[in-house]
Amino acid sequence: MLKYIAAITLCLLSIFSFAGEVNYTLTMTKPQSHYFEVEMELKNFDEKEISVKMPIWSPGSYLAREFARNVDLVKAKDEKGNQLAVIKTSKNTWSIAKGDAKKVYVNYEVYAFELTVRTSFLDLTHGFVSGSSVFMYVDGHKEDKGRLTVVPYAGFKNITTALPKAGESVAGDGAGIAFDYSNYDHLVDCPIEIGNQVEFSFDAAGTKHHVGIYGAGNFDITDLKKDMAKIVQAATDVFGQNPNKEYTFIIHNVTDGQGGLEHTNSTTLSVNRWTYQGSQYIGFLSLVAHEYFHLWNVKRIRPVELGPFDYDNENYTSLLWVMEGFTSYYDELLLRRAGYYSEEMYLRKLFGTLNYVEGSPGARVQPVAHASFDAWIKAYRPNENSRNTTVSYYSKGSVIAAMLDAKIIKKFNGKKSLDDFMQHIYQAYFVEKNRGFSEDEFKKELEDFLGENMDDFYAKYINGTEIPDYNSIFAPVGVEVKYDGQRKPDVGASVKASGSNAIISYVRRGSSAEEAGLSVNDEIIGINGMRVDQKEVNEIFGSLGIGDEINVLISRDQQLYSIDLKVLPYEQPHFDYKVVTSDKKAKKLYDYWLR
Repeated sequence: MLKYIAAITLCLLSIFSFAGEVNYTLTMTKPQSHYFEVEMELKNFDEKEISVKMPIWSPGSYLAREFARNVDLVKAKDEKGNQLAVIKTSKNTWSIAKGDAKKVYVNYEVYAFELTVRTSFLDLTHGFVSGSSVFMYVDGHKEDKGRLTVVPYAGFKNITTALPKAGESVAGDGAGIAFDYSNYDHLVDCPIEIGNQVEFSFDAAGTKHHVGIYGAGNFDITDLKKDMAKIVQAATDVFGQNPNKEYTFIIHNVTDGQGGLEHTNSTTLSVNRWTYQGSQYIGFLSLVAHEYFHLWNVKRIRPVELGPFDYDNENYTSLLWVMEGFTSYYDELLLRRAGYYSEEMYLRKLFGTLNYVEGSPGARVQPVAHASFDAWIKAYRPNENSRNTTVSYYSKGSVIAAMLDAKIIKKFNGKKSLDDFMQHIYQAYFVEKNRGFSEDEFKKELEDFLGENMDDFYAKYINGTEIPDYNSIFAPVGVEVKYDGQRKPDVGASVKASGSNAIISYVRRGSSAEEAGLSVNDEIIGINGMRVDQKEVNEIFGSLGIGDEINVLISRDQQLYSIDLKVLPYEQPHFDYKVVTSDKKAKKLYDYWLR
């Protein structure tokens, strides 16, 4: 018995001896240089040699961005100020000969001059930190807790972040604000806005919401408080509970908005600065709904691959059609429930997405499960041929969600909807198991919930590229769907203006243009012996009938070619819809769906 207790004690001591602590200090002494300066204080590490790593990607954005490329001047010293040897051992790893040092200080600089929701930025107007692009971690110690002290530039007065504040602290020559984090995932899951952003708060769904807005824009704080609160409430109503006591929105008003990026209890939104009026404002609210819904779907309801994260490699999953697609479905449905869309406006949005999906050549080539898995190498790395070979897991996934919602509503006669399945899987995996699910587990949960085998559904629509019988899906919930695609003349080439030149930017596979031999980047100089510009090219292409023949003079790599083109027919899949009110049962289910 004593030997057993001693063995347990020794084991526990061994475990606790490797529980280190990493404290970061972030400074920005010269913002115009676009460099953040980072110091890592490493305490209670028993290893003689430690490695620090910079992630290659930012969770939620599926591209290897190689953040180590922005890191400079990695140095290390012990508590006495002695320099320690630092050797780079891989593209994102630095090895430090720690020896017996009680503390190790690692210093480095990060060049930050890319203002997106997934990268970091610093200049004299503000600083934005997307954690995985700025903070290294200690290999083998991502679970260690610590503290971050942010020392703002002298002209910056505000810090907006979801990290819990630890209080005032002093770092270097200036006063900083300290924040605590529970592990590395927590640290980098909380973006930080530093500057003179407008800040305000509102309460909704039992949660305090903080908002920081950088950049001039036509926003009205009173309207934002009211409208964002309605979106928050509509999203929370889907699940019946909000897991956060506090939530933070960071909004960047810029010229070219890029969308949003989700986090567990915060989000960053990048929008055009004049987006807060008219139809553009509805688009903004849709973005708010999308990113807010992610606090459940992706940050808590998630595949096993998406947390805890492997920051050194791509994290592949075939379930982005659920994570992003279902969220895209709800971001529009929530606007209907919150009163921003009429029923007709909502259906126009839904069938606009449906026709975009089915009308895309890539929808007949790439299954949505493959689109999810290949996000790293295809969706985030598009080329001139992507439209021919890929489908959006956002758009196709939202159509799948609508199909499943209609299926569930019909199955349970208007007593249950997709909401109930989302509540179920949230409870089963996040609340009860506190983990993600595998692809097989998700399918089984769906089958158990519906009480039917989903092999055929998956084979046709998830792992296959068949066009569904949309009328049989939506007619039971009050919407008749009719196929109205028609064979039409189509050259199958998109032409853009580059200065005064007409340049081919896209050629549809199997099109008249491809058959004739036209390629992307060809410059169209003349048609039928007449010089043309980009506008004239599009006018001529649009006026042609099936069987018409033209001669196209192009320049390719400064060589001239004369190409004969015959216009072929093309039938782009398209569907129309009509709400049916005469069938009382269907009308009842329709009202439940679009309640």
